[in-house]
This record gives sequence, C-alpha cells and structure tokens, in this order.
Amino acid sequence: MTLKRILAAFTLLLAPTLAFAHPGHGDNGLIAGLGHPIGGLDHLLAMLAVGLWAAQQQGAARWALPCTFVGAMLAGGLLGFEGFGLPALEGGIAASVLALGLAVALAVRPPLSLAMAATALFALFHGVAHGLELPDMSSPWAYAAGFVAATAALHGLGFALVRVLPRAAAPWVRLAGAASAAAGVWLLAG
Repeated sequence: MTLKRILAAFTLLLAPTLAFAHPGHGDNGLIAGLGHPIGGLDHLLAMLAVGLWAAQQQGAARWALPCTFVGAMLAGGLLGFEGFGLPALEGGIAASVLALGLAVALAVRPPLSLAMAATALFALFHGVAHGLELPDMSSPWAYAAGFVAATAALHGLGFALVRVLPRAAAPWVRLAGAASAAAGVWLLAG
C-alpha cells in the first residue's frame, strides 16, 4: 500500500471524528473520546511519535512500545475518571512530546525495559488528562474506547509512515522527530 493511500484512508477514518469532536451531538462519549487525542497538538504529536519510534526499533520493541502506551494510558484514564490528578500534568505531557520527539530524531534504541518504562510514564500523563476531561453525561467506557482507538490509530499511522517510506526517507522521519521535540520545548515554555 502506498503512503498516499494510507494517508487517504486515515483521513477518511478520522473525518467524522473531527466533524463531531465538539459537544452537542448526543453521543455516549465515543465520539468525544475519538476526538480528544486528535484535537490537541500535544496528544497528537506524542502519539504519532510513539508509532514513529516503534517503527525505528527492532524485534519485540516494535509492538511493545505502542501496546505499553495504550495500556498505561488506559490505566491513567481510569485514574482520571476518579478525579486523580498528577502533579505538573501539563508539564509531563509537554515533556513527553519533547522526549518522544528526541527519541525519533536520534533514532535511539535503549534497552526494552527502559523504553517501556519511559513510554508507560508518558502514557500515564496522557491518560490522566484524558480521564479528567471526561465530558458531562458521557459514558466513561465509551469515552475510553474512543481515546484508545484514536491513540492506536495514531500509533499505527506513525508506524506505517516509517515502514512504508523508503530508507532514503529516514532523514525526514528524524526531522519530524526534531520538529516534535521543538514543539515540546514550545509547550514547556508556554
């Protein structure tokens, strides 16, 4: 499948989500959950970076990093549903954008346990933020299903971009990581 087809399919998949990401459509939370990771630059960049970084890895890390992120994010979401916050929540999310962007830019391959621990920590911040922003009158489970599905799709898109592009495009992937890291610095400063 060509990159153009992947991007077109992803755009079609998310078009309804973007149109209905604002409240007032009477949904049960699924649409809001789908829209949350896509609607914020910080979440969008971090989740794409996880997919990009996973694709730069070898062996089990290719699947372990996205799965770790989704699992820890869901755990964080459940904590957020209960009103549990983390200190420096927005700073932690911005730091995740910076760190994951740097990981992609430098194509680092740390030991799997370290990569999974860092990924889980970053995901916990994102998940708590998602959970704390549960819309009124929404089912937490439908909302969680939405943000998990959108996150997995963003990871998949990042992964597919690296795997489909020819090796000659590796500098572009690293440049995308550097741009994400720069956005993380901007978010931390803001």
